Amino acid sequence: MLANSQGIENVHAHATQGAAPVLSLEGISKSFPGVKALSEVALELYPGEVTALVGENGAGKSTIVKVLTGIYQPDGGRISINGQPVSFPTAQDAGKAGVTAIHQETVLFDDLSVAENIFIGHAPKTRFGLIDRAEMLRKSKDLLDRIGAQIDPKVTLKDLGIANKHLVAIARALSVDAKIVIMDEPTASLSHKEIEETYELVERLKAEGKAILFISHKFDEIFRIADRFTVFRDGQMVGAGKISDVTEQDLVRLMVGRSVDQVFPERNSNPGEEVFKVAGYCHPTEFEDIGFSLRRGEILGFYGLVGAGRSEVMQALFGVTKPSKGAIRIDGEIAVIRSPDEAISHGIVYVPEDRGRQGAIKGLPIFQNVSLPSLKKTSKNGFLRLAEEFKLARDYTQRLDLRAAALDQDIGELSGGNQQKVVIAKWLATQPRVIILDEPTKGIDIGSKAAVHEFMAELAAEGLAVIMVSSEIPEILGMSDRVIVMREGRIAAEFEGGDLTPEHLVRAAAGISEVKS
Repeated sequence: MLANSQGIENVHAHATQGAAPVLSLEGISKSFPGVKALSEVALELYPGEVTALVGENGAGKSTIVKVLTGIYQPDGGRISINGQPVSFPTAQDAGKAGVTAIHQETVLFDDLSVAENIFIGHAPKTRFGLIDRAEMLRKSKDLLDRIGAQIDPKVTLKDLGIANKHLVAIARALSVDAKIVIMDEPTASLSHKEIEETYELVERLKAEGKAILFISHKFDEIFRIADRFTVFRDGQMVGAGKISDVTEQDLVRLMVGRSVDQVFPERNSNPGEEVFKVAGYCHPTEFEDIGFSLRRGEILGFYGLVGAGRSEVMQALFGVTKPSKGAIRIDGEIAVIRSPDEAISHGIVYVPEDRGRQGAIKGLPIFQNVSLPSLKKTSKNGFLRLAEEFKLARDYTQRLDLRAAALDQDIGELSGGNQQKVVIAKWLATQPRVIILDEPTKGIDIGSKAAVHEFMAELAAEGLAVIMVSSEIPEILGMSDRVIVMREGRIAAEFEGGDLTPEHLVRAAAGISEVKS
């Protein structure tokens, strides 16, 4: 049963008849200084079924996952597994109880091998109590084969890309005998083929009787694989039921308390003079012969499947990696960029896809994350001025509708979408001429996506040149003036935004046939 479309809140509808829940949460609450993250929420997971947990960033989804995995202890309420009360003082206790999680941003160890990452903490042992490496490699290969991952278990993790790291995280979650599998944005970094394989994996887990909590902002996949839904809003459970009983708009109304049209901002695009030009850019292993231009007030979209080389090009343009040859011109003048500091000095900034590791500094408060690249503006005679740092952070985070208790809150306590807003604010505070946004709305809810899209449109209208890397076809079509499609490290096609269809994008990205731009 669904909370009705007139906005009735705090509805808990037991849609289950027959099987008893494997996991039940009742009255779970959790508070942090200045924030009530969860307020007496309820949740039930059933054997052989997928329950989609839906809600905007900041709704409490990440907090409930951390409660279920023993990272946070609830202030009140009851957790039951198979009808018996349980508690998870540590993550190890949650694992022993049969709870495992596959997180949106993989929590892995770059300097260990794939096999060591999969079996860390529960590696097979020899009869002498030592780690049985041969058995660990064998079991790792079996798990990787099971999920269709063509990865050598002996390879060091840091040598893998984001998508393959995610597959290692899935293999690790399956390496324990779990009753409850939590999948937090499991397809966010995967290609179309890998997404289909993930759906097949979910079906296998269902057939094995696993209870699955599936967290996603992608409505198409929610309606494809979920059996049930639970909606959180502002730390409360506001609706639950069978997925077959609701529409996308029903869920959106529950999520935000209002109807939200999934449309992109209207733009009167009128790009100005060329400000940025790339010619013959090459890297020994990642990309070859990349060339394009960018004009003032233009949004240039980059599309391609995972592994196409888009992020690698952007990192080279920002000075993170070094190209083997090629040239960049800014306002017609050659610009040599050998480091991010030199890129910033030329007015180029980069908002990375992996915001957790490359964009934000966890442990620092929001205002310091925002002000870090702009310390010359917020200091005088070598001394930082706290009031100036706060003002800078407030000006830019307000424009992005940041949801946080206070600007001195640790950025690590924010939801993924709000962390993304802080990272964007940080670079906008440098007042750049060119901004590169790599998957700017990855893992962000509908409301936050709309805010980022509106802000991107405002930036372009103000004359900022924008490069947007995105794997979401509606976003590419809705926001781009022009689109460059990459495949296997090369530019496969270039389109004017008005002439573009989803079929054009997919065919060019997959190399199905020659596509004329």
